[in-house]
Amino acid sequence: MDTQSGSADKTDVNPAMVLTQNRSKLLADRSFWGINLTQFLGAFNDNVFKQLVLLLALPAVVEGAANNKASEDMQGWATLVFSLPFVLFSGFAGFLSDRFSKTPIIVFSKVAEIIIMFLGLLAFLFYDRFGMLGTWSVLFLMATQSAFFGPGKYGLLPELFRPTDLPRANGLILMATFLAIIFGVVFAGKLFDFLVSNGDASGLWIGSLFCVAIAIAGTCVSLLIRTTNAAQPNAKLSSGDFGISREMIQLLGRDRPLLIALLVSCVFWMVSTIAMPTVNRLGFDMLSLDKGQTGVLVGMIAIGIMLGAPLGGWLCQKLASDRVITIGLWGIVAALALLGVWVQGNQLWLSANACRLALILLGISAAVYSIPLQVYLQDRPPSELKGRMIATMNQANFLGMMLAGPIYQFFEFVSRSMGWPINSIFWMLGLMVLPLALFYRMGEGNKA
Repeated sequence: MDTQSGSADKTDVNPAMVLTQNRSKLLADRSFWGINLTQFLGAFNDNVFKQLVLLLALPAVVEGAANNKASEDMQGWATLVFSLPFVLFSGFAGFLSDRFSKTPIIVFSKVAEIIIMFLGLLAFLFYDRFGMLGTWSVLFLMATQSAFFGPGKYGLLPELFRPTDLPRANGLILMATFLAIIFGVVFAGKLFDFLVSNGDASGLWIGSLFCVAIAIAGTCVSLLIRTTNAAQPNAKLSSGDFGISREMIQLLGRDRPLLIALLVSCVFWMVSTIAMPTVNRLGFDMLSLDKGQTGVLVGMIAIGIMLGAPLGGWLCQKLASDRVITIGLWGIVAALALLGVWVQGNQLWLSANACRLALILLGISAAVYSIPLQVYLQDRPPSELKGRMIATMNQANFLGMMLAGPIYQFFEFVSRSMGWPINSIFWMLGLMVLPLALFYRMGEGNKA
């Protein structure tokens, strides 16, 4: 699809891309391993703490401060707390990642992670006094740190690596990220079962010591990432940088395919976020699993994404991006349809093992779908706006994730009111994805 008049004749020379042509091969590049390990360790810590908070938010699980026993599913509200900082701060984080070198921003955000993980230790230690207020406050701070880490991390990839390496780099980093999620959610479930006794969550501080150590290790490996020049060193801070900057509004106004891809990414993350607490309830309520086994169930999605990440990168080299995205979307619809089937007596139609396979299919399909979309959003903007594009993508994605919280609560209310089992939410999610599978085609067009 053509952009505004004259843009089709403009040659957009990207100096950063020219410089990366002479870089070493991806797997021989120290910076690749630095950013990959940094992301892995950060994702592990995020998911340990977030999964512990989600498990604490399950109905009738833990007795919190002042004997405030959870009587309803609060996972959606915890998800909203986690998502809010990305909506509030991603614009400013994107400005910083364009105004300054992205590498020191990554290092500083990892130092902040050490402090926040220590605060998480205190929140669990004094859970009997502060309850959810303490853990949710740390969850908010943890998400704030991630909001500043994200634009630097993803905006740095086109500056570090050759354009031909971007699909592979994204695929391998995505694979490592979801391997970290597997370990994180399983570790969180095991911690919960081992350390929470008689409704007392204060013992979880012991596991948090490990998270502090991981944050220190992540800070150390971030020093392996080479420093790049600032993309827009003369950029001036404006009020738009606390939301969506004027330059980004103008870019998205000119580049309709980029705008639509951003909205599609937002819907995808909304659906993905609703799926996570639904799987927790699926394991806890319908399959009668303990917290550790439920963590493994959640990890099935991550295993699928880990398997699907290299597959998505390979398919991007063999097929048009539109075809890869469509394959992924129909796989998501099929997996959600299978997971949503129940039989008489509100019994899950799938066996536990079949359920695990369906969740792996869901993860594979999600990875196949998301990789070409993510590469498109990274590569399409001009070099001086890549950091702010990633920040805007974060804002859009986490706006979707923030909305997912109350939407999950609404879906959970509908399922209870109708007398349906909790896995009926998967059908509701399938109906949200179906229009994308039917109608969305990623337009290439000309760059704005």
